[in-house]
Amino acid sequence: MSARLDAQLAFLTEACRLKQVDRQNILQDLSRPENSAEHSWHVALYTLLMDHPQFGAFDRDRAIAMILLHDLVEIDAGDHPIHQDHDPEKIAAAERAAADRLFALLPPDQATTLRALWDEFESGTSAEARFAKQMDHVQPILQAVSPQSPRADQVSVVRGNLSDGRARNLHRDWPEFHAQVTARMENADPERSDLTARVGFLNEADALKSVYRATLIAGGSRRENSAEHSWHLALYALVLGEHAATGVDITRVIRMLLIHDLVEVDAGDAPIFATYDIAAKEAEELAAAERIFGLLPGTQAAELLSLWQEFEANETPDARFAKALDRFQPPNQNLASGGGSWIEYNVDYDTIAARVGAKIAHGAPVLWDWIAPQIRDFLAERA
Repeated sequence: MSARLDAQLAFLTEACRLKQVDRQNILQDLSRPENSAEHSWHVALYTLLMDHPQFGAFDRDRAIAMILLHDLVEIDAGDHPIHQDHDPEKIAAAERAAADRLFALLPPDQATTLRALWDEFESGTSAEARFAKQMDHVQPILQAVSPQSPRADQVSVVRGNLSDGRARNLHRDWPEFHAQVTARMENADPERSDLTARVGFLNEADALKSVYRATLIAGGSRRENSAEHSWHLALYALVLGEHAATGVDITRVIRMLLIHDLVEVDAGDAPIFATYDIAAKEAEELAAAERIFGLLPGTQAAELLSLWQEFEANETPDARFAKALDRFQPPNQNLASGGGSWIEYNVDYDTIAARVGAKIAHGAPVLWDWIAPQIRDFLAERA
């Protein structure tokens, strides 16, 4: 089991590098380029929430899994903005080579399974892949036109995309979404609808990319933000689901982890080793959850608020495993960044075991058994 976890965590730590791949798109607050990890999180959220008139029954959770994986190849191959000249065959070859390397880090059976998901997305051979691709295409369009004063260069890319790019048929295939985009480009209010509510929620969620955590990304170059953290946790669930207790539904765990930190848009991050009023923070987060999820149409608002509350209560098997992963990812980041928040907060092993290890052991004891000796060794070497 240790060798298997070693391989799985090697893959997950390598995946952290996606947080350093910048895209052409700009965050909605216009502060910086979006990176491919937080883009993947945002597209997964689109995939969770959106309905599309061309799609009937399909496996939404399979489409979400594809999105979690789809841009990993950019770690090696980089991002390729759609408005710039490029050689599609050369890029496809570079991405296949990247997929060969990255998925080979996993145990062979998982390498085969997850590589097949990536290939399915690339080829667009299933309804799930086509839906996932559609969400991947529309997220940057909406993101570019939604700021109060969109950047002219960003809007220009959208106009070209809608006229003769990959979104040239959006007016025919998804007229209601096309109307959302054109209204924003014309500085008009879109017609009120369930789609307008979903778009409002997804635009609000963009702010999570500007909420920074105490944990550093692997390598220690900067702090991790809560959007890319949420993507990484969902990927952890996809890879480490076999270590959950019998009966845990990994698709529900992934959904929980995609939304679990959205309250930080209002409430901010609460570092695990910091001192603060826990009751006051919980009340602040509940108020944030009610406001943010309340932006959605009624049924979706109730479903996501309930899912978030289940995660927070940490009482069901699904929530316990999700919470375990939420505690398990940061120590791996700290080990990969020279100590990270452990150094900043000057914590010892007993503090880590109490505040972090207890939650991991409660939901996934094999993961705590795997990482606890590494934490001991790291701290002993610094003593």
